[in-house]
Parts: sequence; C-alpha cells; structure tokens
Amino acid sequence: HLCFSNFIAFSCLCFNVFVIHKCHKVLHLYTVIWQLCSRKCLYTRTHIQTHTHTLTVHSLLPLGSETIAIALYDYEGINEGDLGFKKGDKLKILQESGEWWRAKHAVTGQEGYIPSNYVAIDSLETEEWFFKGVSRKDAERQLLASGNKLGSYMIRDSETTKGSYSLSVRDGDSQSGDTVKHYKIRTLDNGGFYISPRITFTTLQELVSHYKKQGDGLCQALTSPCISPKPQKPWEKDAWEIPRESLKLDRRLGAGQFGEVWMATYNKHTKVAVKTMKPGTMSVEAFLAEANLMKALQHDKLVRLNAVVTKEEPIYIITEYMEKGSLLDFLKSDEGNRVQLPKLIDFSAQIAEGMAFIEQRNYIHRDLRAANILVSKALVCKIADFGLARIIEDNEYTAREGAKFPIKWTAPEAINYGSFTIKSDVWSFGILLTEIISYGRTPYPGMTNPEVIRSLERGYRMQRTDSCPQELYDIMLECWKNKPEDRPTFEYLQSVLEDFYTATESQYQQQP
Repeated sequence: HLCFSNFIAFSCLCFNVFVIHKCHKVLHLYTVIWQLCSRKCLYTRTHIQTHTHTLTVHSLLPLGSETIAIALYDYEGINEGDLGFKKGDKLKILQESGEWWRAKHAVTGQEGYIPSNYVAIDSLETEEWFFKGVSRKDAERQLLASGNKLGSYMIRDSETTKGSYSLSVRDGDSQSGDTVKHYKIRTLDNGGFYISPRITFTTLQELVSHYKKQGDGLCQALTSPCISPKPQKPWEKDAWEIPRESLKLDRRLGAGQFGEVWMATYNKHTKVAVKTMKPGTMSVEAFLAEANLMKALQHDKLVRLNAVVTKEEPIYIITEYMEKGSLLDFLKSDEGNRVQLPKLIDFSAQIAEGMAFIEQRNYIHRDLRAANILVSKALVCKIADFGLARIIEDNEYTAREGAKFPIKWTAPEAINYGSFTIKSDVWSFGILLTEIISYGRTPYPGMTNPEVIRSLERGYRMQRTDSCPQELYDIMLECWKNKPEDRPTFEYLQSVLEDFYTATESQYQQQP
C-alpha cells in the first residue's frame, strides 16, 4: 500500500527509466498502477517535472471528498472566467491545475478560476503569522524590511526537519542594530509543540498567544506578525502568444544593443515590462525554443517570463515589472549609493541563490552581469535575460572580439574557445561581485578589451579595492580560478554569502 507521495515518486522513477532507457516493461508497470488507482478515485490533472519531460499526472481525490480553501487576500476577477472573492471567503476547489484552480464560491455558488497563491487549504496557512516555505535567510530579509518593529515575528516551515517549524523574531539594540533570532519549535509525540521543555502547547496558536503575553526567555515578547505583501497574481491562464494590440507601451525604461525596454500595461490592467528586440537580432524559431525553456524556469530570484509576441517583428518579450530597474543603474543612483555593505552582500547572496537554481536545472546564463539583474521595490534581486545570449545573431556579438561582446565579464575559456558552461557563469559572478562592491564601476577600470584578454593570459586578476572585505575578495579569486572545474558551485557560493556575517555563530538560539 503506497501512500500518495511515495506513489508519485515511484511513478516518476518509472517514467524517467522509460524516457532514458526506453524500457517498455517499466512504462507498462507505470500505466497499470495508474489504472488501478484511477478506478477507485476521482482525479484532477497536475504536472510533475521529471528530469527530461513534463509528466502529466493526476492528484487523486477519494470519492466524495471536498477540498475547501480559505481566501488569504481579496481578489477582484480581471480575466474572463475569473472568480472574485474577499479575504476569509470559503471556496470549494473543483480542479487543481497549475497556478489557476477552478473553484465554486461557498456562499454565492458562482464558479470560475482563482489564483492558487491567494488561497490556503491548510488552516495553519490562514494565520497571518505563518509563512509557508520561507527560508531562514528570506525570513531575515522580510522581518528586517521597513514597517516591521522589535518583536515582529513569523512561524515558518523548518528547512532541516520535515514537519517541524521555526519561530523567527526581530530583535536589536542601539549598539548592534536590528537582527533576527531563530528558535526551533519542537514537536511532542502526542502532537503538541514547545520551544523550551519547561512549557508545552497543544497548538501553535497557543504557543503564539503565550509568547505575546511575555517573552519568557525569548529575545523579545512577540508583537505583530511580519508584514506580508500581497503576492504577485499569476499570469493570465493560457496567455502565452498574445496580440501586440493588448499591450500599451507607457514609458521607455532604457535601450540596449539589441532593443529597448518599456514599462507597459497589458489588457488595461496589468503592469509589465516589455523588451522589444531589434529586427534581425534572432530568429523567431530559435527564440521560441529558448523561450519555452525560460518559461519553465520559475524561481523567486529569476525574473518571470510571462508571454511573447512573435507573429511579426519586432519580437516582444513580456516579463514581470521590476520597479527599481537594473542593479547597475540602482547601484549608481542616490538610493543605491546609500546601501551599506551588509545589504550589498545580501544582493550577492540573492543572485547566487537564483544561479544555484539555474545550476540545479542544468541551464546556463551566458551573460551574467549587473545590467542583467533587476531590482524590485522591496530590494529583491532577480536574474534576467538568462539564455538570450545563445540565440543572438549579431556578428558584433557572436564574434568574440566584436564590440558588443561582454569581454570583461567572460571567462577565458569562453573568450578563447566559445566554451560556455555553468563554470563560466561562476567566473562572471566573480566579476559581478566587483560591480556590486564598487557601486557599479566598470570592471578592469582603464583597460581596453584586448588589454584584459592579454592580462588574463598572463594570470592577472583584478586587485582588491579598499571597500572590499578580504573575505569577499577571496570568494572572487575562487570564481576566477583558471581551470573551470576548480571554481566553486553556485550552491556553495549561496551558502557562503548567506552566512557571510554569521558563519561562526549558531543559526538558532538555545532553548530559553
């Protein structure tokens, strides 16, 4: 008797074995199991990503079961077929499929599609202080954001112990400034919870209530839940190739070698960014093939690709809108110039996190630099333009000595032999670190591209500036190792940069 999660894993294993080895006996076993299960269950479609294919499977719902979701935010239906609702409304889920679920309003009886990230099925998720799936580092970023105060808190899933939780609390003093302390919430065999064994609680709600009345050993008594911004609505269902007329280009944000970037409005209601590609920059066929790969790469630290316009040139690439623009422009601005070193290190860690995801998915960026990182209103850094460099057909770019080729960011093996790998991205990341620590200074100041190439061949590396901590410069030198295989992984870079100031401290507080 396989539980559903084990069954999913077993099915994916069977399917992957079939895809890789064309073993039809395994495929037959996979099919028989699905047939047996589907006779006893109702099911709705969902998608599971295997190593090589997106596998359509079905989430099994026993006959007669009802899934009721609670609305976490107000939602006003903007697309045809949407179902609007208010925070706290109950919605019966009719079909779970991707980012848009079909639902029926429990009171009005109306049916339509709802954004799945605006509702919660687990009652714990309806608590304002519960942050599902938030990492320790993101908990610190959110709690230290403006609007929160001493004692602001959240409970989140534990990263290390499945089924357990952690409490994160904003703390601080006049000398060291504000910090975030983390406490492990341990579980009892009978289902209760405790931080200190001195006192246990039946529910997390009881635990929160107790520590709001008194700190009782915590760094602070709990005050108010961490401010939670309303999540971005999913892109309109099935809107991939969209009509050019559905976009109104409002304001030009910038122009590059291969086109312009505009702030635009889609269908009169959604703010987006539109990259317009100069005619002849790339073939439509190559772009669509790459865009489908890019669309599948979805992560908090990657700029989301929403839609395309390709029926005629110029090609339009429609992405989420990032209020602060490119990291390069932001660092050179008055606001960016006021950012202190810890936040600069945090920017670096966020980019490493996004690149670690790209690394894990066996993808390559090929043009990693501050100009291709975008910054949100909340100072979240997201990687943009991943994969586009591969399909550009401009001779000034594809010829590696061409004027448009980003020599100063490119690894020697990519310059000399066209060998682009995730390890050449690691080299570029080291150069990007110099841009961040110098507030947007161009790498190798005072040197021409040919001078850079000749210097690298002699083993030259950029010198450390006074503003750069030695520990950060050591990371750069690791990224600039001559042999690609000697350079670190992005997973390693993420962990080192996230713990840049806390590597010698315990991440979790001792029991109070």
